[in-house]
Amino acid sequence: MASIVVKATDESLETVNDFIHTELEKISCSPKLLFQFDLAVEEIFVNIAHYAYSPEIGDAEVICTLEKNAENKVVLSITFKDSGVPFNPLERPDPNPNASLEERGIGGWGIYLTKKYMDSVEYTYAHGKNTLTLTKIIE
Repeated sequence: MASIVVKATDESLETVNDFIHTELEKISCSPKLLFQFDLAVEEIFVNIAHYAYSPEIGDAEVICTLEKNAENKVVLSITFKDSGVPFNPLERPDPNPNASLEERGIGGWGIYLTKKYMDSVEYTYAHGKNTLTLTKIIE
């Protein structure tokens, strides 16, 4: 397990991505998976940066864990923690990808794609902290 604590700002996104990429170098990760992780990490972290503490700035902790499951496959978990306003992005209804462009509206697509790309996305709020964990089994 590795972790970093950064200011929850757009400027910290590059640091978070570098941290995740360093952890992913420990395993074989396809370009497709790397793209999926990058999109998911950006979605979650930017939401924290824009909304958790607004208009103030607070900290965000990012934890990366690589483990083997019972089938001996690598499981990557990326956990985001912040002490900002409680917010569960999983409660938002998914946008309808079959709707026309005019009906789709703006917003909600990042978390929708995050849920599609990851094997699980879990949220909890406890002890004054938002915790959101992305989990993906690496084939």
